[in-house]
Amino acid sequence: MREVSPKLKGYLEELNATVAKLVAAGFKPNATNAREGLANLTATYVTKIPEVALIQDDIVPAEGYQVPVRIYNPAPEEELPVLIYYHGGGGMAGSVTVYDPICRKIALATRHIVIAPEYRLAPECPYPAGVNDAYATLKGAFGVLAARGMKFKRELSIAGDSGGGALCGSVSGLAQFDASVKIKKQFLIYPSVDYTMDTKSMEENAVGYLLQAGKVAWYFDNYFKNGECRKAASPLYGDFTRKLPETFVVTAEFCPLRDEGKAYCEKLIAANVAAHHVNMESMIHTFMNLEDLVPEECAFVYDKMNEFLNS
Repeated sequence: MREVSPKLKGYLEELNATVAKLVAAGFKPNATNAREGLANLTATYVTKIPEVALIQDDIVPAEGYQVPVRIYNPAPEEELPVLIYYHGGGGMAGSVTVYDPICRKIALATRHIVIAPEYRLAPECPYPAGVNDAYATLKGAFGVLAARGMKFKRELSIAGDSGGGALCGSVSGLAQFDASVKIKKQFLIYPSVDYTMDTKSMEENAVGYLLQAGKVAWYFDNYFKNGECRKAASPLYGDFTRKLPETFVVTAEFCPLRDEGKAYCEKLIAANVAAHHVNMESMIHTFMNLEDLVPEECAFVYDKMNEFLNS
């Protein structure tokens, strides 16, 4: 029997009651309150912020937009592999600042140099601006580190959650046809890889579990502003060749995006790409940003990321 974690029930009950009151009072979503919501949630529930040996800000040169990045190096005296982490937020919310504690934990857990890009967000900068920034970061990562004189291994992996997982799928889809870049592995946490919203879990988990199907549709309407074919833009419906990187997908049982993450993994396997999938059976979308409520589950994901990236 499906049952959301008891650790989250009180939080969800309070959240759903608050949302109902706001809607009754005439609340309308916009970019500002979406960004504030994710920022406040993360600041409230990710409170253990570890020290990292070296944190520096830089810029990745790119045509049309210079991408700000933050670099997290847990051991500057060593040559460590590199991981680009694309934050979540539906292509509209999230930032390097919001995800700073999560990126710190990833750098320490995986012993990778983590590069976190401040990619452009909708609706001000709709699709494909974020994808372009994500790909520019991929191509410019080694150059930024080299220019700083930083020690690093020329091994590059990518990771991301939710909308950041979507960027991973888009970036790896492009990179499979680009001989100038090589992605070693990718780690996706409840990724958004199907912009058509045509899955059972989108209906099954439509309301009541933090991320609602109506909110997903609203994100996508802000992300796609120029009549793009959403199916063609979806990583789930892109090309799957053996040049895609080995992949690990984490889904959450009570997440609208659950089934598309699983389907993405299955398509990789069908293309003879090594892929692994774990479904967190009592979790909801965004649980990594609720760490104080579900610390063991978050620790499990960090451990899996370490195990996968370093195996």
